[in-house]
Amino acid sequence: MTVGAYLLINRRHPRFLARVKPTRLALWSFLAAMAHGAGLMLLPIYLGLCRIEELDTGHQAATELMSGNIETALTVAIVHTVVMTLSGGVLAVGVYSWLGLKFLSKTWFNMDALWALSLFLVGLIGVWTAV
Repeated sequence: MTVGAYLLINRRHPRFLARVKPTRLALWSFLAAMAHGAGLMLLPIYLGLCRIEELDTGHQAATELMSGNIETALTVAIVHTVVMTLSGGVLAVGVYSWLGLKFLSKTWFNMDALWALSLFLVGLIGVWTAV
């Protein structure tokens, strides 16, 4: 909630983010994803807040399949990562080839305010439900 409020008040994007070397882009992408909460998705599972009994049958089957065999779990994770990376790359190359950079530079919109508002609202709802 506090980070969302700060981002709503301070609308400037940090300038040092524009100076990431291409050789460090993968590391930066990982850190940015972690900073934006991608790693926190797994927190309820690790804390035991998600009970297997409460999951639907598809999630129960996937949980049983992956917990029974580490190779299956790793294969699923690797295939998912490769397919998501390839599909994102194909979309990026397609937009670049078909529409070009001029289209992207003219139609780019900033999602920072929406992101900050969502952080604030989710934090507010979390605090409200905790109290």
